[in-house]
Amino acid sequence: MKSALVTGGNKGIGYEVVKQLSKNGFFVYLGSRSLESGLSAAEKLKAEGFSNIEAVTLDVTNQESIDAARATIGKKTEVLDVLVNNAGISGGFQQSALETKIDTFKTVYETNVFGAISVTQAFFDLLQKSSAPRIVNVSTSMASLTLAADLSSSSYPTRFVAYQSSKSALNMYTINLAYELRDTAFKVNAVCPGYTKTDFTGHQGTSTPEEARQRIAKYAMIGNNGPTGQFFSEEYFPAPANCPW
Repeated sequence: MKSALVTGGNKGIGYEVVKQLSKNGFFVYLGSRSLESGLSAAEKLKAEGFSNIEAVTLDVTNQESIDAARATIGKKTEVLDVLVNNAGISGGFQQSALETKIDTFKTVYETNVFGAISVTQAFFDLLQKSSAPRIVNVSTSMASLTLAADLSSSSYPTRFVAYQSSKSALNMYTINLAYELRDTAFKVNAVCPGYTKTDFTGHQGTSTPEEARQRIAKYAMIGNNGPTGQFFSEEYFPAPANCPW
């Protein structure tokens, strides 16, 4: 059985991704900053019939927590096939390029960028042992420089400078990681789940959690002929109907 780790898997899109991967035959490690929340989420999923799930304490902003999670999972499996860096924060809904405090930037980057990098590096040795390793960094269309550069556009009437820039940085990390792994079996991509109705968005949006999980899981399970080093936002840029992956 293939295995996967989903950070921030105790609620929202992460919870749905755990469910989708489990449904597709993966043993899923549900990463949660709070073990209590993780166990609660795992029990809820098991009550729905998903037995191949285990909660793991994982605070992506704490290196000791990351190392402990790596040690815990390493005792249970020698191979990790999929890593979904889903854990993320917005930094609040009032963000101005002139007025947002640097501490807000640091807090957002600590989770959205440095956390994803730290987890990727910590679990790389297990991923390296997979015959088809996949890394999906959960991003957003709001990180698109092309879309954001249209200053007359009403797509983003409210800008979230710390959040958007952190995800842009994550996209660049994704590209560079894919470049370094270009001659291997790794597939590394950044995926926007869409504007999804979850707690994160105040249950506003144009996509359902079910649609979001499918978009992310699709690239977590992508075939050997699939792309790497790409950013996908299917809500804005739908994949062709005859797309081979």
